[in-house]
This record gives sequence, structure tokens and C-alpha cells, in this order.
Amino acid sequence: FTSARLSNLKCHLKTHSDEKRYLCHLCPKAFRTATLLHNHVNTHTGTKPYKCSECDTAFVTRGELSRHRRYKHTLEKPFKCTICEYSSVEASKMRRHIRSHTGERPYPCDLCSYASKDAYKLKRHMLTHTGEKRYECCVCRARFTQSGTMKIHMLQKHGENVPKHQCPHCSTLISRKSDLGVHLRNLHSYMEEAIKCSACEAVFHERYAFLQHKKTHRGGKRFKCAQCSYTCNQ
Repeated sequence: FTSARLSNLKCHLKTHSDEKRYLCHLCPKAFRTATLLHNHVNTHTGTKPYKCSECDTAFVTRGELSRHRRYKHTLEKPFKCTICEYSSVEASKMRRHIRSHTGERPYPCDLCSYASKDAYKLKRHMLTHTGEKRYECCVCRARFTQSGTMKIHMLQKHGENVPKHQCPHCSTLISRKSDLGVHLRNLHSYMEEAIKCSACEAVFHERYAFLQHKKTHRGGKRFKCAQCSYTCNQ
């Protein structure tokens, strides 16, 4: 990394530091920079300050807006592999792709010999150790540890009843495209007037985020540590 401005260099150096001085006042998370903290707090409040100039969609971070524009409007793929013809909308996808050439698997499991090319696949793998079943069949309500296993179940057990349209923002599957549009408007569209949680001070500009938050106030603590007895609501 090189820069003509010292301030840019100082900001870049923080990405190599493990120090996380910026603490969230709504949950236990901490961040290296004030910008990362600000973006994180927006996920609590539902604030989406970055609005697309070509459609009505709004986003929590500038990076999400940039990705949206590339995927939906410009179709630009600025990240190009130097080894093959592959190109990508996102730098993170290019880093994962490069590992298919190098064979690098930098995300090892602490409980078995599994190692992954990206952090998401490691998180998905860890569910096989914890036994947590996040994915629910919308036809018979059977639950699964992985989305792929659930989809195979739906194809094998329910055949023609399998919904065809996946919501891009949550795990909901919907049979008709028109119903998907209604779902997106009702649950995932940005609302100018925020909804306030009746049980705490949190506010939301998206109904889906509000409904997910409400679940944290239901009896019991939903999140359990896989290695000790600790439980929490967030």
C-alpha cells in the first residue's frame, strides 16, 4: 500500500492492528476504526444513509452501495484474476478465487481437520459441531444445519411444491415472483419513519430487521456458546 497523504497511511495501518478501541454501546462488539463502528451501529438502528441514485434502495455502508451499483446497474467487474479469465464485482470474491489457484485454506476448524478458503464456509462448517439448525423447510418445518441440505430435502420430499424464488435479503423462499415483490416491499424496503422497539431503545427503518430484533426479547437467551455455558440475547 502506498499513499501521497500521511493520514491515508495511518488509516491503512489500522487495518493491520489487532487493537479495537471503538466499542459499540448496544452490544459487546469492538472495532479498529470509528467508521467501522459507525457502520455497525447503523445495523442496530436500521439507519441506511447511502441511497442509490438509480433506484429506491438504501444501504448501511458506502461499500454495500458500491456493490449494489455494480451488481444491478453498471455490471462492472473491476477485479481481474492475473492467472485466468475470471473477474469479479468484489475484492473479497477475487481473494477467494485466487485461493483456488494457490490451494491456500487460511480458515482452519479448531475442532477437526477441516480448513476453508473463506470465513463464511468455516462458520457454516462449525454448525456441524454445535448442532444448531438455522434453516427451516417452509413446507413441513423440518430444520437443518446447512441451507444446501435443506434445499436437497425440499427437492426430494416436496417436489412441485418447492418455491422457486429466493429472497435476496433473508432465507425466505416464495413460489410466485409477484409475491416476492410484495415480500420485498413489506419487509425489506427502507421506511422514512422508524419503528421503535417497545422493549428497548432500538429503532429500525426496515421491518424485517425490526422483527428479527423482537425475537431477542422473547423468553430465554437464544445464543449459546459452543464451548461453555454462556448464553446471551445478541
